[in-house]
Amino acid sequence: MLLNEEFNSDQLDSRLRWLNEPQRWRVDSKASALIVEPQPDTDFWRKTHYGFEADTGHFLYAPVDRDFVLTTHVRFAPAHQYDQAGLMVRVNGECWIKTSVEYELDDPPQLGAVVTNGGYSDWSVQDFDPMRHDVWLRINRRASDFIVEHSDAGITWRPLRVTHLDTRAAASTDCGVYACSPKGAGFRAEFDFVRID
Repeated sequence: MLLNEEFNSDQLDSRLRWLNEPQRWRVDSKASALIVEPQPDTDFWRKTHYGFEADTGHFLYAPVDRDFVLTTHVRFAPAHQYDQAGLMVRVNGECWIKTSVEYELDDPPQLGAVVTNGGYSDWSVQDFDPMRHDVWLRINRRASDFIVEHSDAGITWRPLRVTHLDTRAAASTDCGVYACSPKGAGFRAEFDFVRID
C-alpha cells in the first residue's frame, strides 16, 4: 500500500498536497473525515461542448509512479447545480480523470466520469438515487488504461468507465480526492479516507 489516509488524526499525511487549496477545509478527527467546503466558481473542465475551460477545483493528491488502485468513500450535502466531490487522477492540466456524483436541480443527480485527453473533456453519466448522499469510488490504473468503478458499500464494485490516458511522458501521476462548486458556495463534502494500493 502506497498511502492509507483515514483522516482520523488532525494532521494530513506529509505526502499529500493541494492543487488550489480551498479556504475552508479541515480534518475532523472525531468524525474521521476530511471536510471540504469548495469555493464558488470552481471546476475542472476543458473546452468540449460548453465552451469554457476551468482548472480551479480543489484537489488533494499524492504523486504515484506506478500502477495503482485509488479508492475513497465520500458523503455530500449539495447546495447548487453541479456541486461534486470524488476522485481525480491527473497527469497535467490537459490530461486527467475525475469521477463523482454531480448534483442537478430538477433531475436526478448524475454519477459520472470526465476524461480529458489532449485538452478536451468528455463526460459519461448515469442517474444516481437522489435519496443517497454518499458513494464509494475507485480508479484502477494498468499502464495507460484506467477502470473507473463505484459501489454502494465498498464490497461489490460496478464499472462506470474504461478509458485511456496519454501518460507516456509523465514520470508520475497525481492521485487523490477533489471537490468543486461551479455555481456557488454552500456545498460540503466529507471524505472518510483516501487509499492508494
